[in-house]
Amino acid sequence: MNIISLTLKSLLLSLVMSFAAFAAGPVNINSADATTLAVGLNGIGPSKAQAIVAYREANGPFQSADQLASVKGIGLATVEKNRDRIELGAAGANKSK
Repeated sequence: MNIISLTLKSLLLSLVMSFAAFAAGPVNINSADATTLAVGLNGIGPSKAQAIVAYREANGPFQSADQLASVKGIGLATVEKNRDRIELGAAGANKSK
């Protein structure tokens, strides 16, 4: 009984997490906090998310998605992986290249 219950709980959790990943909308890199960046962008953990926020605070809003590659630890491959999730908000056109 415990094994079946545990298996069902695991399957349900997997289903919920999968749905959450697909349901996540675009992330405005010019206004999102570090937590939102880390949750909403693939390959971006808490330290890289904080680096994005620090870069934005020091240099102003991002003018393009590619400018994310200027942040230490983030390369163009990460930008490409997330291009459809990136929004720029008022600083530029959405999903700008």
